[in-house]
Amino acid sequence: MNNVNYNKLIAFNGHLIDTSSPKIMAIINITPDSFYSDSQASNKEEILSKVDLAIQNGASILDIGGYSTRPGADFVTEREEIERIRFALNVIREKYPDFPISIDTFRGEVANIAVKEFKVGMINDVSGFDWDKNMLDAIIELQVPYILMHSKGDPQTMQTLTKYDDFLSDILQYFAKKIAILREKGFNKEIIIDPGFGFAKTVEQNYTLLRELDVFECFKAPILVGISRKSMIYKPLNIDANNALNGTSILNTFAIERGANILRVHDVKEVSEVIKLYNLLGKKNNENHISTTRNCVGR
Repeated sequence: MNNVNYNKLIAFNGHLIDTSSPKIMAIINITPDSFYSDSQASNKEEILSKVDLAIQNGASILDIGGYSTRPGADFVTEREEIERIRFALNVIREKYPDFPISIDTFRGEVANIAVKEFKVGMINDVSGFDWDKNMLDAIIELQVPYILMHSKGDPQTMQTLTKYDDFLSDILQYFAKKIAILREKGFNKEIIIDPGFGFAKTVEQNYTLLRELDVFECFKAPILVGISRKSMIYKPLNIDANNALNGTSILNTFAIERGANILRVHDVKEVSEVIKLYNLLGKKNNENHISTTRNCVGR
């Protein structure tokens, strides 16, 4: 392991995932209203089919969600979300008892159940522990790797909250403050940075974020990019999510070039091919470059 970048290691229930080479997080939605219908699974056969295919095609992590947080998504009660994820995790764990799983939730009780009952090894929280008063306590208690995403508002209001004093600096300050809170509260596991593409951001802001992705390397933490089939791709091309695979592949390639360590995707086979071909290019001589345009607290 002499060549491993230890800042990019993530511990999953006793084994390590090295994200210094890009890894794939497969989206498995246990929801009826996700923006891309092919990611949805509602019964045992559908769930296992999608999980089997994702693992066979090269996924390193499964991201299981029971509440769509796309802009404008319908509200789901905590009870309904728990029922959905319990059903799915029971199905998955019966066949894959140890495969790395992330729980996509902003609710503390959902995170508690997933980690304690099903050996889920990561929390993926789009809210930055802001939408549920129990989430921060759950993160601190559970002590599993945590994906900290930038967002504002909630699914019903986020797209009205796209004004910033200084776009990149504001987001850097958000992460710096959130990380400080977590560390001060005693959280000592890995924090993964997710800039939050599509969450309280215009199409133009999303492209600024992608172009400047390497500014987040200042946190010396893995960077997760989730742009798969999103409106930042299909709106400029005047298509829909069903036809956005080509654009997704192109932008995922660019994300890797800009420092992405984890790609959260619907189409595992295609992004696996992207990574394999990208790796054939080899590393640039300035691979250790870190952007100096801003530090981790903005300008």
